[in-house]
Amino acid sequence: MKRKLIAAIGVAGMMVGVAACGSDKGGDAAGGGAKELTVWLTVDAQNNWPDLVKAADDAMAQKYPGIKIKHEYYGWPDKNAKLDAVLATDKAPDVVEMGNTEMLGYMVKGAFAEVDPKKFEQSDQWLDGLKESVTYEGKTYGVPYYAGGRVATWRKDVAAEVGVKTPPKTYAELTAALDKIQAKKGDKFSGWYQPSPDWYAAMSFVYDAGGSIAKKDGDTWKANLSSPESLKGLNEYKKVLDTYMKADKTKDESDRPIVFGQGNAAMIFAAAWEGGTAADPKNDKTGKLKDSLENFVMPGPSGKNIPVFLGGSDLAIPVKSKAQDVAAEWINAYTGAKGQKGLLAKGNLPNNKTDLATLKADPKTAVAATAAESNWFVPMAPGWGQVEKAQTLKTLLQEIGTGKKSVEAAAKDADAAIDKVINTK
Repeated sequence: MKRKLIAAIGVAGMMVGVAACGSDKGGDAAGGGAKELTVWLTVDAQNNWPDLVKAADDAMAQKYPGIKIKHEYYGWPDKNAKLDAVLATDKAPDVVEMGNTEMLGYMVKGAFAEVDPKKFEQSDQWLDGLKESVTYEGKTYGVPYYAGGRVATWRKDVAAEVGVKTPPKTYAELTAALDKIQAKKGDKFSGWYQPSPDWYAAMSFVYDAGGSIAKKDGDTWKANLSSPESLKGLNEYKKVLDTYMKADKTKDESDRPIVFGQGNAAMIFAAAWEGGTAADPKNDKTGKLKDSLENFVMPGPSGKNIPVFLGGSDLAIPVKSKAQDVAAEWINAYTGAKGQKGLLAKGNLPNNKTDLATLKADPKTAVAATAAESNWFVPMAPGWGQVEKAQTLKTLLQEIGTGKKSVEAAAKDADAAIDKVINTK
């Protein structure tokens, strides 16, 4: 499931007039008798599961004969610019798909209508990371759609060269195997190809150690990367980079599947789709990745499965929609129990724990489902978008990876930068 999640930032300028519209559930805002509905989704739905979109449309047409449902599809890089522009007008869509890290900036600015979780099927079982992404100051402003997890993927043929026949169950087993691989392959080969600035991976080590990016104290958020727990996680991440990452430590993870496909690495810890992309014939320079790649749940130094960043999509209703009630019904038809089964059949992770449990019982999906059970999400702080925009975490990790700064000094500087903006709306 290849896709990009782009942080929601810089929305203040386009929000003129939005707050004044409110999210009144009476009159036109409720839109219970709406004749038209405009739904914005990304091209993932258009290309991969148009039948599920049609099923939701059909359910609405049965309840509201004659209703017209218009769909617009956008690529991830294009959607937010279009949304920012339209939210300043009276032409807002009634439903819009958002990457889960995009939600916060729009919720802070009042762009989305509050919804009642009780009106959506399986809402009491929403995955924690996705539930966090639609919640701001105790209120719910969206509905989780589907999830994307992270797994470890390695070449079992390379592991077999050093006598390792099964994937590791513990972090000690993992590092022991990688040590053997690194010793055999030498310094031009990465036992673990881990781009330094990949903060999704690095923060998994932080959360595994009991640390966090930031913590909330009352109504205020404070950076927490300099805490003993966070430093423990960052130091372990630094050890991974020093020991197994033999490629350019300034390079980010954007082309990781392509690099992995070149055959100069034994393992990646990445989004679940990346291994498959590396094995695509056009990317596989080894000619044998399709049969040699093996996924496993990433073990953490703590002794538990490492917490993974839970990516995914949410669906929100712009506060300017004049058909909010009908929009909510469409979302429920699309993301409810039937919709989730359809999404699972297309290879997605569900938005809820009940369906996730069924995936754990299937060997084909057990790894991704098990990995997703332990997850973390970004701080739901008003200024988090500014932290991402400034690339504070990437800078921290690049400084650590290249040795420009010590872990302690880099963390201290990152905390100072985060504290300047994290509470700013």
